[in-house]
Amino acid sequence: MRKLIGIFITVVLIVSVFSGFGLAQTYITFGTGSPGGTYYPLGGAMADLWTKLLEDEGIEATAESTAASVENCRLVGRNQVQIGMAMGDVAYKAYHGQVQFEDDKQPIKGLFSMYPAPQHFISIDPDIKSVRDLEGKKVSVDAPGSGCETMARLIIEAAGLSYDDMRVSYYSQPEAAQAMKDRNIDALFWNFSFPGSAVQEVTAVRDVYFVPVDEDIIEKLTEEYGYYKSGVIPAGTYKGQDEDVPTVQVGNDVVINSEIDEEIAYLLTKTLFENAEELYNVHPSAKQLVPENGVKTAIPLHQGAIKYFTEVGLGESCQ
Repeated sequence: MRKLIGIFITVVLIVSVFSGFGLAQTYITFGTGSPGGTYYPLGGAMADLWTKLLEDEGIEATAESTAASVENCRLVGRNQVQIGMAMGDVAYKAYHGQVQFEDDKQPIKGLFSMYPAPQHFISIDPDIKSVRDLEGKKVSVDAPGSGCETMARLIIEAAGLSYDDMRVSYYSQPEAAQAMKDRNIDALFWNFSFPGSAVQEVTAVRDVYFVPVDEDIIEKLTEEYGYYKSGVIPAGTYKGQDEDVPTVQVGNDVVINSEIDEEIAYLLTKTLFENAEELYNVHPSAKQLVPENGVKTAIPLHQGAIKYFTEVGLGESCQ
């Protein structure tokens, strides 16, 4: 009997050892953003999705609240987190070592782009049909130095104007919404994914005009700045918006440390896009998680992501 018990224990130990090898874990930390923004809830849901569906591959993902784009690029570059969310323009500057990353290129690649953030150019003045009609008008351009204000200034300058040609206010989103409802501004710029609740708030009480960004301005900015893309706010996105509105947009990307294994990057990308519908109830932006958007990162894609996008027929679009 003692011999049989000893054999049984030995067999159990051997099975346990080899089972341990088979279940080797890969832990992925996902840098998101603050709890009040889009990044945090969407990133948490993505991490839960990966952990649930990649259990057999031994991949476990955990979302971590961070200060968002700039911090995430640095954390990913140092491999303190393996993937992170970032605005396309920030990722571009981190990859190329520009502006706040000067002489500090980060070893990151694009995993996929989540959703675009188009520049919303909105007016309550029917005479404003183009950026070039802003001369002498009261215009809100968002907070100084923000991504929206930076893009608004470039759009205005590409139109041959400057802030000196108009009366500029640096209102926050809530302040700008209230100013437009009170008719204290003629036009405003906002940058976020659609549908934006601030726009819906204004259209509930005011007839507004969704002004297209001129084609030559779009071409100029997308050629000069690699992180800006041409975009469209689809017809019917907002009350009173019956036509597509051409504009400039910047992506919200997921970046990954360039040394991460190709197969892991492939599985993360493939699993996300094949099961994106499970995230639709988390945030409206999740409905834009389609491969055609995903391939449009501001920096070159990781080889694992390229493998997936090539499989779905988007290989020629990979950076």
